[in-house]
Amino acid sequence: MNKEFSLNIFFLISINLLIKPFFIFGIDRTVQNVVGTETYGIYITLLSLTYLFGIINDFGIQNFNNRTISQNPNLLQQYFPNILGIKIVLGVLYLIVIFLMAWIWGYDVKVWHILFFLSINMIIAQVTYYLRSNISGLGMYRIDSMISALDKLLMILICGVLLWSPSFSGKFQIEWFVYAQTVSFFITALVAFFIVKNKIPKLSYHLDTTFIFSLLKKSAPYALVIFLMSVYTRIDMIMVERLLENGEKEAGIYGAAYRLLDASNMIGFLFAGLLLPMFSKMIKEKSNVLPLVKTSALMIWSGAITLSVATYFFQEEIVHLLYVEATPYWGEVLGILMLSFIAVSGTYIFGTLLTAKGSLQKMNVILVIAVFLNIVFNYILIPKYGALGAAWATLGTQFFSMLSQLYLAKKAFDWTYNFKDSGRIILFSIGVISISYYLSTFININWYFGFILSLIGGFSLALVLGLLNVKFTLDFLKNK
Repeated sequence: MNKEFSLNIFFLISINLLIKPFFIFGIDRTVQNVVGTETYGIYITLLSLTYLFGIINDFGIQNFNNRTISQNPNLLQQYFPNILGIKIVLGVLYLIVIFLMAWIWGYDVKVWHILFFLSINMIIAQVTYYLRSNISGLGMYRIDSMISALDKLLMILICGVLLWSPSFSGKFQIEWFVYAQTVSFFITALVAFFIVKNKIPKLSYHLDTTFIFSLLKKSAPYALVIFLMSVYTRIDMIMVERLLENGEKEAGIYGAAYRLLDASNMIGFLFAGLLLPMFSKMIKEKSNVLPLVKTSALMIWSGAITLSVATYFFQEEIVHLLYVEATPYWGEVLGILMLSFIAVSGTYIFGTLLTAKGSLQKMNVILVIAVFLNIVFNYILIPKYGALGAAWATLGTQFFSMLSQLYLAKKAFDWTYNFKDSGRIILFSIGVISISYYLSTFININWYFGFILSLIGGFSLALVLGLLNVKFTLDFLKNK
């Protein structure tokens, strides 16, 4: 399973590194520069609102289904039509809740049409995630990898024409960006649907209400996990916009920094999507998951620490490169927010492992505490420090969540403390900080080269300390 993980994560990352970064930095960033920080701030706040209540639309079905199908593929024919029926009902309920909250929180009716299409996009995206959970649950990891990048590829094609074609020069509106998402998500969902449909010998659209209620009951613990994680990762954007007089601009600044965190999280999200069915299968077969946990954790941490530290030391240069309205303050927000990626990357491993095991009750307790801490930190820090305060709140909350989940995983699987691996991580972190600090402070070279050398230095140090599993990568290249 270790080798299977390494093969698929290599393929998965290769596809997504070709497409998703270009979308994030080529399309999404350009949209913000074209429409302006305040307009983009409104968009990103509305988007965060749709994410915040996304659990109504999913109700934990994706994670529950991924774990169940990976362990029992024969259940697909029974689950598929019933879950699609659930998705329709939940989608309608989701729309009602979204607009109820928009009315309660006093969002201008003029932006409700944007909120409507963003909500529709979320519904379609959740359907796609469910369909992909079947694809990965059936072991078609590489097809799932390609589907995961299809919507972004379509967005690049559509928005590329709208942003850079002479016919639309100077006319681009934020609504166009939202509509392009709708088209891209819909096409991706159709492709995923037919892939899953072809794996079902005889598809029946008969709905079993008893089964549906039983399924919702089983998926409820997963729903609570997702809801709590959504709150403490998305509420900050909404609170920045709501608590400050210049909230739309501050939300735009926070969104600009969050874009890079989102881009980094792409790798962690891919790890989690690939690891969940693998962990689930290994736990069912009573296999030892520790080698896979160790391989994946050391691999993702070596990249997360390197990227986060290098970004922190070159924060100001990066924001001035990316954004036309950037100031040093933008860099401070980016630097602090990116450090939280180290913690987030850990939760993608240990949170996924706990989900696969079904250890959700204690995990939910941790997440409730994390939500409480995040809201309190935001209320204290945002009015005084603006977007920078929200970044500090995110940093503290994410590290609390990651360390707590690591402790739960250690207890659940009865692991002994590994001083050797901990020492390697600490030594690696000190080395990466020293390299980036030296290159950003004492070497008089173009910052581009300093940043790249920081990444190369971190990668080289990870190889020297054995954090990257080179053997599995070489096996893949040898046998591809």
